[in-house]
Amino acid sequence: MEGNRGSSQRCDLLQKIREFTRAIVQDLSIGRSPIVLIDRFRIHCTNPHANCCCSSVLPNGKEILTLQRENHVHRLDVLLRVLLIVQQLLQENRHGSKRDIYYMHPSVFSEQSVVDRAINDICILMQCSRHNLNVVSVGNGLVMGWIRFLEGGRKFDCINRPNTAHPIPVQVEEVKDIVSVADYILVVEKESVFERLANDQFCNANRCIVITGRGYPDIPTRRFLRLLIEKLCLPTYCLVDCDPYGFDILTTYRFGSMQMAYDAKQLRCPEVCWLGVFPSDSEKYCLPQQCFLPLTAEDKKKAEAMLNRCYLQREVPRWRLELELMLQRGVKFEIEALSVHSLSFLSKEYITSKIQGGVHI
Repeated sequence: MEGNRGSSQRCDLLQKIREFTRAIVQDLSIGRSPIVLIDRFRIHCTNPHANCCCSSVLPNGKEILTLQRENHVHRLDVLLRVLLIVQQLLQENRHGSKRDIYYMHPSVFSEQSVVDRAINDICILMQCSRHNLNVVSVGNGLVMGWIRFLEGGRKFDCINRPNTAHPIPVQVEEVKDIVSVADYILVVEKESVFERLANDQFCNANRCIVITGRGYPDIPTRRFLRLLIEKLCLPTYCLVDCDPYGFDILTTYRFGSMQMAYDAKQLRCPEVCWLGVFPSDSEKYCLPQQCFLPLTAEDKKKAEAMLNRCYLQREVPRWRLELELMLQRGVKFEIEALSVHSLSFLSKEYITSKIQGGVHI
C-alpha cells in the first residue's frame, strides 16, 4: 500500500516537472521570455499587533523570475539544472543529497546555498516537501529512550538499551510500527547534554524519549519529532542554552524556520514547551557570577530582532518576557552551568523537578 502511494506521488511529480519544463520550452520557441511565479511564505512578521496570517499555510505574495532581468538568468539556469537532476532521481527511484547535487555542476552552482535555494524553489513550484523530490539530508540527530520502530526494514530497538544513542533515520517517511511506553519526549539542544543524560542513565529512572538535533535541527530530526508527537501524543519539552542561539533553536522546533516556511506545517511542533534553561533560573538555582558570559554585540542584535517576531507576543508571551530579561541582564549561560551544584544535578534534580512541578512554558 505504502509502496503504491510512493509510486503514485513520484508519477504525479514527474508529470508536474514535464508540464513545467514544456511550458518554458514553448515560451522560448516563440521568442517569449518565460515567467516563473514562486509563492513566498513566512512564519513570522515584525508587527506583533498586526492581524497577520503568518501562522497559516497561505503564501505571502509572489516572486517573479524572468529572463528579462539579468540577475534572474543564473537563478533560472540553476533551477532548471537542479530540476533535471531531481527528475532523474525520481525516474530511477534513487536518492541524493544536496551535496551530491552541488558537485554535479560546482562551477555553475558556485556554492551550496545556491543549490539549497533552488531546491526550496522547486518544492514551492511543485507543491511538495523536499523528501518527495528524493533529496535527502545527511542526518545529524540522535535518539534514545523508551521507543522501538522500523525504518526501511531496519529495526531500531532503543527500549532494549534506553541510554544508548541511535541515529535518527534520514528517510522518516519509511518509519513505521512505532512502539513506546514513554511518558514524555525531551529535546535537548546539544550533543554534550545528550551524552550527559546518557552517562547518568537518565532513561533508566525516567520513562522518556530523548532527542537532540546537535544544534540547529536538520529536517529529518524535525520530521521525526513531528511524527512521534502525532503518533504517540506525548508532552514534549525542550532544553536549550540560555543565549539567543539556544532561544532561536527552541523557536525552530516549535514554529519552524523562515528558510523552510513553505513546509512549516510538516516541520513545526506547536506542542513543544520550553523547559529551560530560563534567564530567571540563574537566581532560582543560585548560579555564581563565574557561570555567566556577557552578551556580545551580535547576541544583542539577534535577541532584539527575535523580540519583534509576531508569534512571541501572540502565542508565547512568557517566552518573550524571558528573552527581554536576558537582554536586560546582558548575560548568557549554558545548560552545563547547572553542574556547579553537582555533575548529575541536571539529570537528577533540574529536569525531573521542572517536569513534575509543571515549571515549563
